[in-house]
Amino acid sequence: MADVVVSLEDRGLSTGKLTRLRRMLHLHGAQDGTVLLLPYDHGLEHGPRDFAANPRSGDPAYVLDLAVEGGFNGVVFQIGHARRYYGAVAGRIPLVVKLNGKTEIPPDDEPLSPLNATVEEAVSLGADAVGYTLYVGSPRQSEDFAAFRRVREDCERFGMPLIVWAYPRGSAITRRGGRDSFYAVDYAARVAAELGADVVKVNWPSAEHSPLVPEEYRREVPPQEQLPRVVASACRALVLLSGGDHTDGDVLAERARAACDAGALGLIFGRNFLKRERADALALANRLHKVLSESLTPAP
Repeated sequence: MADVVVSLEDRGLSTGKLTRLRRMLHLHGAQDGTVLLLPYDHGLEHGPRDFAANPRSGDPAYVLDLAVEGGFNGVVFQIGHARRYYGAVAGRIPLVVKLNGKTEIPPDDEPLSPLNATVEEAVSLGADAVGYTLYVGSPRQSEDFAAFRRVREDCERFGMPLIVWAYPRGSAITRRGGRDSFYAVDYAARVAAELGADVVKVNWPSAEHSPLVPEEYRREVPPQEQLPRVVASACRALVLLSGGDHTDGDVLAERARAACDAGALGLIFGRNFLKRERADALALANRLHKVLSESLTPAP
């Protein structure tokens, strides 16, 4: 076991948030304090194309069954699917309601992910957390920050954990190395924490580099140093690492180990399960559970 300990204590979490997070971490999944979440907001964000490799994944009922059998700590649904499908497995797997989202059809120069659900609706559905996409660096970030403030206030009022998809986006981000550059990912993690996220979802930093980033980021940072710095930038917010598009299982296992070594709470992988056939997806889930349990020393 690694010496990394991820605790829910001393993070400024209310009793309601602690109760819900402990339920997700210790009564579901591997039940050892590690986290493997299955997000399913791709139909809105990317359209049905994400289901072409495995058409069965276009059915929310299939995804819920996969999440239950795969021992995930939770499944992430938009409000429509949460209302129509989650009841079949309510109480068997935690629900995360994604509160905002957008299509990929408009250009991404000035992105904004509008709210389409409320924290109160998530509470009524029995959710254990809500999700919010924050486009850090977008020219419309002032609107984004204002909407996020209302969500954060409601989460405090209802004791609901707030997971932030901290996504660098917009024309300025593109000019400064791109959305997955270390500069962008590191900055986004800090912004989400500063604004009040309980949990921050970040993408894996890439090797892309730009001379237009601030001077402090112009020095090449070895890959093994990047994730620990991103986790440090999130301060007391917990960190989940995204899986990105379909990737080789060995690569995902190595990323899982690196995430745990860096002090992340766990993983939130979507397309890497949705684009695999059921048997392969379940085998991958089992493999990642094992990596997480072996790599992370959990604490209550």
